[in-house]
Amino acid sequence: MVVVAVNDPMILETEMTPLQTAPVAAQTFGLDACHEVARRLFDRVRSAVRGRDDVIELVLNALFADGHILLEDFPGSGKTTLAKTLGEAIVDTRSEEERGVIESFRRIQFTPDLLPSDVMGTTIFEPNSGTFTFRPGPVFAHVVLADEINRTSPKVQSAMLEAMAEKQVTVDNRTRRLDELFFVIATQNPLDLAGTYPLPVAQLDRFLFKIRMTHIDRGSELDVLRSMAERKAGAPRAMPPVSRDEIIRARATIEERVRVHPLIQEALVDIATTIRDDRRVLQGVSTRSLVLAVPALQTRAMLYGRDYVSSEDLAALLPHVFGHRVELGAGGADVHEVVQAAMAGPLEKVARVTLKGEV
Repeated sequence: MVVVAVNDPMILETEMTPLQTAPVAAQTFGLDACHEVARRLFDRVRSAVRGRDDVIELVLNALFADGHILLEDFPGSGKTTLAKTLGEAIVDTRSEEERGVIESFRRIQFTPDLLPSDVMGTTIFEPNSGTFTFRPGPVFAHVVLADEINRTSPKVQSAMLEAMAEKQVTVDNRTRRLDELFFVIATQNPLDLAGTYPLPVAQLDRFLFKIRMTHIDRGSELDVLRSMAERKAGAPRAMPPVSRDEIIRARATIEERVRVHPLIQEALVDIATTIRDDRRVLQGVSTRSLVLAVPALQTRAMLYGRDYVSSEDLAALLPHVFGHRVELGAGGADVHEVVQAAMAGPLEKVARVTLKGEV
């Protein structure tokens, strides 16, 4: 395997085995197979979303790490296309009976008048049979786009919190399980704050990453305009989809086969402690964030062709993991600067050991 530099795009520059047109066999499902699955997903999404390679990489990282993602973006930046393409690239090979009511992709447009039942589902009385039937809401999907999630009421946000945290919904005192693959891509507009409800800290803590998106560069915008017909035609046949089971097996393989050295764990705790002890910080990062960070770091190591977590993975991901969890006091401090300062010492320590091949 060839390990690319930390600043290079994840899958574009990594030399991997040729893409397979058939699902990877269960008995051969190692880290190479995980990377091949990620490559297929990356190619499918990139064919529809241009100029967002870094965002696509982080979205796939969250997907394979079994986390959710919050995008802070501007209208018309391609978030719906990204989420829809990702959902359509994942096929469910189970029988109809096993799959139940699960869809590939659903979009929820959050508004102030939205009710929890509009999202989770509701029980309907059938007069012909005299029975109640559950009508599932849009959260019963593999990939859910929660558009402008901060525009809905705290009651709906609390219902979403249960779905994101427990992969289940409770309707009429009955709990129903969501799919194991359940993955939320939520968005919020950073400028339009009128009529919004700030996300509670508990819900922010459920997002693995928060990504601030900016406008794409000139060349990418030209590429968007020139490729309109090609993108409307959908993904080429040469880009096969990925099965739900492949992603779930990849999650288990990454957890089992990507090593996390004790020094990496110590670095995570030391960075978190430094952030909490900073005088400028009102609220530091939670222990949950450290737990969620581990599979994300393992996933990034796999994406870059390694079977161990290194200081490069910490440097690349922790700003996205910690940034939205840190609350600062008055004084004009920048969250990014606080996190980077806290990372400096522990990362240097880990990097020295990594160079000796001990991690």
